[in-house]
Amino acid sequence: MNSIHDLDSAIDRWLREDIGDGDHTTYSTIPFDITGSAKLLVKEAGILAGVMVAERIFHRFDEELHLDLLMEDGVPIDIGNVVLRVSGKVHSILQCERLVLNVMQRMSGIATNTRSYVKLLEGTGTRILDTRKTTPGIRLLEKVAVRLGGGMNHRFGLHDMILIKDNHVDFVGGIVEAIRGTQAYLVEKKLDLEIVVETRNLKDIKKVLAIGGIRRILLDNFSLEQTRQAVKLIDKRVETESSGGITKKTIRSYAECGVDYISVGALTHQINSLDLSLKADFG
Repeated sequence: MNSIHDLDSAIDRWLREDIGDGDHTTYSTIPFDITGSAKLLVKEAGILAGVMVAERIFHRFDEELHLDLLMEDGVPIDIGNVVLRVSGKVHSILQCERLVLNVMQRMSGIATNTRSYVKLLEGTGTRILDTRKTTPGIRLLEKVAVRLGGGMNHRFGLHDMILIKDNHVDFVGGIVEAIRGTQAYLVEKKLDLEIVVETRNLKDIKKVLAIGGIRRILLDNFSLEQTRQAVKLIDKRVETESSGGITKKTIRSYAECGVDYISVGALTHQINSLDLSLKADFG
Protein backbone atom coordinates (compact mmCIF):
# COMPACT_ATOMS: atom_id res chain seq x y z
CA MET A 1 0.00 0.00 0.00
CA ASN A 2 2.11 2.89 -1.30
CA SER A 3 -0.43 5.19 -2.95
CA ILE A 4 -3.99 6.48 -2.89
CA HIS A 5 -4.86 3.82 -5.47
CA ASP A 6 -3.50 1.12 -3.17
CA LEU A 7 -5.46 2.58 -0.24
CA ASP A 8 -8.68 2.66 -2.27
CA SER A 9 -8.17 -0.95 -3.31
CA ALA A 10 -7.59 -1.91 0.31
CA ILE A 11 -10.71 -0.04 1.44
CA ASP A 12 -12.78 -1.86 -1.19
CA ARG A 13 -11.42 -5.19 0.04
CA TRP A 14 -12.06 -4.33 3.70
CA LEU A 15 -15.62 -3.27 2.95
CA ARG A 16 -16.31 -6.49 1.03
CA GLU A 17 -14.91 -8.50 3.92
CA ASP A 18 -17.25 -6.81 6.40
CA ILE A 19 -20.40 -6.37 4.34
CA GLY A 20 -20.34 -9.53 2.22
CA ASP A 21 -23.67 -9.89 0.45
CA GLY A 22 -25.24 -7.16 2.53
CA ASP A 23 -25.72 -5.56 5.94
CA HIS A 24 -28.96 -7.39 6.56
CA THR A 25 -29.48 -5.90 10.01
CA THR A 26 -29.46 -2.36 8.66
CA TYR A 27 -31.48 -3.35 5.58
CA SER A 28 -34.18 -4.97 7.70
CA THR A 29 -34.50 -2.29 10.39
CA ILE A 30 -33.99 1.04 8.61
CA PRO A 31 -35.72 2.22 5.41
CA PHE A 32 -33.28 2.78 2.56
CA ASP A 33 -34.03 6.47 2.03
CA ILE A 34 -33.63 7.64 5.65
CA THR A 35 -30.92 10.25 6.20
CA GLY A 36 -29.23 11.30 9.41
CA SER A 37 -25.94 12.11 11.04
CA ALA A 38 -23.50 10.54 13.47
CA LYS A 39 -20.60 11.84 15.52
CA LEU A 40 -17.31 10.15 16.30
CA LEU A 41 -16.74 10.36 20.04
CA VAL A 42 -13.52 9.99 22.00
CA LYS A 43 -13.82 7.64 24.97
CA GLU A 44 -10.13 7.45 25.90
CA ALA A 45 -7.43 10.11 25.97
CA GLY A 46 -4.56 9.84 23.54
CA ILE A 47 -3.24 11.01 20.18
CA LEU A 48 -5.61 11.11 17.23
CA ALA A 49 -4.75 9.29 14.02
CA GLY A 50 -6.69 8.05 11.00
CA VAL A 51 -9.01 10.99 10.32
CA MET A 52 -7.93 11.29 6.70
CA VAL A 53 -8.33 7.55 6.18
CA ALA A 54 -11.80 7.66 7.73
CA GLU A 55 -12.78 10.42 5.33
CA ARG A 56 -11.52 8.30 2.45
CA ILE A 57 -13.53 5.29 3.62
CA PHE A 58 -16.79 7.22 3.92
CA HIS A 59 -16.40 8.86 0.52
CA ARG A 60 -15.20 5.67 -1.14
CA PHE A 61 -18.41 3.96 -0.07
CA ASP A 62 -20.75 6.90 -0.68
CA GLU A 63 -19.39 10.09 -2.22
CA GLU A 64 -22.56 11.96 -1.19
CA LEU A 65 -21.83 11.61 2.51
CA HIS A 66 -20.91 14.94 4.08
CA LEU A 67 -18.16 15.14 6.68
CA ASP A 68 -17.35 17.90 9.14
CA LEU A 69 -13.80 17.24 10.36
CA LEU A 70 -13.54 18.89 13.78
CA MET A 71 -10.08 17.62 14.81
CA GLU A 72 -7.00 16.76 12.79
CA ASP A 73 -4.54 13.90 12.84
CA GLY A 74 -1.74 14.10 15.37
CA VAL A 75 -3.47 16.23 18.01
CA PRO A 76 -4.06 15.20 21.65
CA ILE A 77 -7.64 14.11 22.35
CA ASP A 78 -9.58 13.67 25.56
CA ILE A 79 -12.73 11.88 26.67
CA GLY A 80 -15.82 13.57 25.27
CA ASN A 81 -14.16 15.21 22.27
CA VAL A 82 -16.04 14.99 18.97
CA VAL A 83 -13.62 14.22 16.15
CA LEU A 84 -15.98 14.43 13.20
CA ARG A 85 -19.61 14.42 12.13
CA VAL A 86 -20.87 12.52 9.11
CA SER A 87 -24.29 13.01 7.54
CA GLY A 88 -26.18 11.45 4.68
CA LYS A 89 -27.82 8.08 4.06
CA VAL A 90 -28.00 6.16 7.34
CA HIS A 91 -27.41 2.91 5.44
CA SER A 92 -24.06 4.23 4.22
CA ILE A 93 -23.01 5.54 7.61
CA LEU A 94 -23.74 2.27 9.37
CA GLN A 95 -22.01 0.11 6.78
CA CYS A 96 -18.82 2.19 7.13
CA GLU A 97 -19.01 2.46 10.93
CA ARG A 98 -16.96 -0.56 12.00
CA LEU A 99 -14.26 -0.18 9.35
CA VAL A 100 -13.77 3.49 10.21
CA LEU A 101 -13.55 2.70 13.91
CA ASN A 102 -11.21 -0.26 13.43
CA VAL A 103 -8.78 1.85 11.41
CA MET A 104 -8.92 4.92 13.62
CA GLN A 105 -8.75 3.00 16.89
CA ARG A 106 -5.66 1.08 15.82
CA MET A 107 -3.90 4.06 14.28
CA SER A 108 -4.69 6.22 17.31
CA GLY A 109 -3.44 3.46 19.60
CA ILE A 110 -0.13 3.36 17.74
CA ALA A 111 0.19 7.15 17.71
CA THR A 112 -0.57 7.28 21.44
CA ASN A 113 1.92 4.51 22.21
CA THR A 114 4.59 6.21 20.11
CA ARG A 115 4.05 9.55 21.84
CA SER A 116 4.63 7.90 25.21
CA TYR A 117 8.05 6.69 24.01
CA VAL A 118 8.87 10.08 22.48
CA LYS A 119 8.22 11.78 25.81
CA LEU A 120 10.67 9.44 27.52
CA LEU A 121 13.40 10.65 25.15
CA GLU A 122 12.78 14.38 25.55
CA GLY A 123 16.00 16.34 25.93
CA THR A 124 18.31 13.53 24.84
CA GLY A 125 18.49 14.21 21.10
CA THR A 126 17.73 10.56 20.37
CA ARG A 127 14.92 9.77 17.95
CA ILE A 128 12.56 6.78 18.10
CA LEU A 129 12.20 4.50 15.06
CA ASP A 130 9.61 1.89 14.18
CA THR A 131 10.41 -1.47 12.54
CA ARG A 132 8.89 -3.90 10.02
CA LYS A 133 6.99 -5.62 12.85
CA THR A 134 3.69 -4.45 11.44
CA THR A 135 0.32 -5.94 10.52
CA PRO A 136 0.40 -7.41 6.98
CA GLY A 137 -1.63 -5.28 4.61
CA ILE A 138 -1.77 -2.11 6.70
CA ARG A 139 1.92 -1.28 7.19
CA LEU A 140 1.50 2.13 5.57
CA LEU A 141 -1.26 3.12 7.99
CA GLU A 142 0.72 1.92 10.99
CA LYS A 143 3.83 3.78 9.91
CA VAL A 144 1.82 6.94 9.31
CA ALA A 145 0.47 6.56 12.85
CA VAL A 146 4.03 6.33 14.20
CA ARG A 147 4.87 9.65 12.54
CA LEU A 148 1.72 11.24 13.91
CA GLY A 149 2.85 10.16 17.36
CA GLY A 150 6.18 11.93 16.89
CA GLY A 151 8.29 8.94 15.88
CA MET A 152 10.26 8.29 12.71
CA ASN A 153 9.95 5.52 10.17
CA HIS A 154 12.73 3.01 9.60
CA ARG A 155 12.73 1.42 6.16
CA PHE A 156 9.27 0.76 4.75
CA GLY A 157 10.19 -2.66 3.41
CA LEU A 158 13.02 -4.76 2.06
CA HIS A 159 13.29 -2.60 -1.05
CA ASP A 160 14.14 0.88 0.22
CA MET A 161 17.17 0.34 2.46
CA ILE A 162 20.00 -2.13 2.88
CA LEU A 163 19.92 -3.56 6.40
CA ILE A 164 22.58 -6.21 6.86
CA LYS A 165 21.48 -8.36 9.79
CA ASP A 166 23.00 -11.29 11.63
CA ASN A 167 21.51 -13.91 9.31
CA HIS A 168 22.98 -12.19 6.24
CA VAL A 169 26.38 -12.12 7.95
CA ASP A 170 26.20 -15.72 9.11
CA PHE A 171 25.02 -17.15 5.79
CA VAL A 172 27.73 -15.36 3.79
CA GLY A 173 30.50 -16.11 6.24
CA GLY A 174 31.30 -12.76 7.85
CA ILE A 175 30.44 -9.10 8.21
CA VAL A 176 33.21 -7.96 5.85
CA GLU A 177 31.97 -10.30 3.12
CA ALA A 178 28.39 -9.09 3.60
CA ILE A 179 29.31 -5.41 3.31
CA ARG A 180 31.61 -5.83 0.34
CA GLY A 181 29.04 -7.95 -1.45
CA THR A 182 26.40 -5.30 -0.80
CA GLN A 183 28.55 -2.45 -2.07
CA ALA A 184 29.38 -4.34 -5.24
CA TYR A 185 25.72 -5.18 -5.79
CA LEU A 186 24.64 -1.54 -5.45
CA VAL A 187 27.23 -0.45 -7.99
CA GLU A 188 26.24 -3.21 -10.41
CA LYS A 189 22.51 -2.47 -10.12
CA LYS A 190 23.03 1.32 -10.03
CA LEU A 191 21.03 1.60 -6.83
CA ASP A 192 21.32 4.48 -4.38
CA LEU A 193 20.33 2.89 -1.07
CA GLU A 194 21.57 3.66 2.42
CA ILE A 195 23.44 0.84 4.15
CA VAL A 196 22.79 0.00 7.79
CA VAL A 197 24.80 -2.80 9.38
CA GLU A 198 23.75 -4.72 12.48
CA THR A 199 26.67 -5.44 14.82
CA ARG A 200 26.93 -7.78 17.81
CA ASN A 201 30.12 -6.59 19.46
CA LEU A 202 32.91 -4.01 19.32
CA LYS A 203 34.95 -6.25 17.02
CA ASP A 204 32.17 -6.08 14.43
CA ILE A 205 32.05 -2.30 14.76
CA LYS A 206 35.78 -1.96 14.09
CA LYS A 207 35.42 -4.03 10.92
CA VAL A 208 32.50 -1.91 9.70
CA LEU A 209 34.36 1.34 10.33
CA ALA A 210 37.43 0.02 8.52
CA ILE A 211 35.44 -0.71 5.36
CA GLY A 212 33.48 2.56 5.33
CA GLY A 213 30.61 3.57 3.07
CA ILE A 214 28.03 2.88 5.79
CA ARG A 215 25.24 5.23 6.86
CA ARG A 216 24.47 3.71 10.25
CA ILE A 217 25.70 1.06 12.66
CA LEU A 218 23.01 -0.81 14.55
CA LEU A 219 23.96 -1.96 18.05
CA ASP A 220 21.90 -5.10 18.51
CA ASN A 221 21.23 -6.30 22.07
CA PHE A 222 24.16 -4.33 23.49
CA SER A 223 24.23 -3.72 27.24
CA LEU A 224 24.35 -0.14 28.46
CA GLU A 225 28.09 -0.34 29.08
CA GLN A 226 28.70 -1.89 25.67
CA THR A 227 26.57 0.86 24.11
CA ARG A 228 28.62 3.58 25.79
CA GLN A 229 31.81 1.94 24.54
CA ALA A 230 30.42 1.62 21.03
CA VAL A 231 29.31 5.24 20.83
CA LYS A 232 32.76 6.35 21.97
CA LEU A 233 34.45 4.09 19.44
CA ILE A 234 32.26 5.23 16.55
CA ASP A 235 32.76 8.88 17.58
CA LYS A 236 30.03 10.22 15.26
CA ARG A 237 31.76 8.93 12.13
CA VAL A 238 28.45 7.27 11.23
CA GLU A 239 24.97 7.28 12.74
CA THR A 240 24.21 4.93 15.62
CA GLU A 241 21.08 2.97 16.44
CA SER A 242 20.26 0.79 19.42
CA SER A 243 17.77 -2.07 19.21
CA GLY A 244 16.81 -5.33 20.85
CA GLY A 245 14.88 -5.74 24.07
CA ILE A 246 14.72 -2.02 24.89
CA THR A 247 11.69 -1.17 27.02
CA LYS A 248 10.12 1.95 28.45
CA LYS A 249 12.08 1.31 31.64
CA THR A 250 15.44 1.23 29.88
CA ILE A 251 15.00 3.44 26.83
CA ARG A 252 16.13 6.68 28.43
CA SER A 253 19.29 5.06 29.76
CA TYR A 254 20.16 3.88 26.24
CA ALA A 255 19.44 7.35 24.84
CA GLU A 256 21.75 8.88 27.42
CA CYS A 257 24.56 6.73 26.02
CA GLY A 258 24.49 9.08 23.02
CA VAL A 259 22.92 6.96 20.26
CA ASP A 260 21.18 8.80 17.43
CA TYR A 261 18.24 6.40 17.15
CA ILE A 262 16.48 3.68 19.08
CA SER A 263 14.26 1.26 17.17
CA VAL A 264 11.37 -0.36 19.01
CA GLY A 265 9.11 -3.01 17.47
CA ALA A 266 6.58 -2.51 20.26
CA LEU A 267 5.52 0.78 18.68
CA THR A 268 3.36 -1.20 16.27
CA HIS A 269 3.07 -4.77 17.53
CA GLN A 270 2.33 -4.27 21.23
CA ILE A 271 -0.40 -1.65 21.33
CA ASN A 272 -3.91 -1.19 22.64
CA SER A 273 -6.44 0.33 20.27
CA LEU A 274 -7.80 3.64 21.51
CA ASP A 275 -11.47 3.63 22.53
CA LEU A 276 -13.56 5.57 20.00
CA SER A 277 -17.24 5.34 19.17
CA LEU A 278 -19.62 6.42 16.41
CA LYS A 279 -23.04 7.46 17.71
CA ALA A 280 -26.24 8.74 16.15
CA ASP A 281 -26.35 12.53 16.42
CA PHE A 282 -29.68 14.30 16.76
CA GLY A 283 -28.54 17.58 18.05
